[in-house]
Amino acid sequence: MAKVEVYTNKGCGACVNAKRLLDSKKVEYEEKKLGSSRRTDVEFQIRTNGSKTIPQVFIDDVWIGGFEELLKFDKAGELDWRLGLCERPKVSLWTRIMRRLTGAIY
Repeated sequence: MAKVEVYTNKGCGACVNAKRLLDSKKVEYEEKKLGSSRRTDVEFQIRTNGSKTIPQVFIDDVWIGGFEELLKFDKAGELDWRLGLCERPKVSLWTRIMRRLTGAIY
């Protein structure tokens, strides 16, 4: 199982949705609430290069992005293997090239 960290904040609908998606996959995650400590806030700024949006998700210390990116990974069928729920799917060279050209780097 992958190590999952989710940076959240109070009153954030996207944060709730991201946690619901992870819960639906029965994945354990560590929720880090912004504003709870200065250390968490500084860590967030460093790890996300000063991102202004939440939630921000990390899987095995790889920055995935927010809820929309989480959905993109899920729709592409790549979220489950990143979470360690299944084996990595075979993706053709052509598909990888097209994803890179279109900015869909997942």
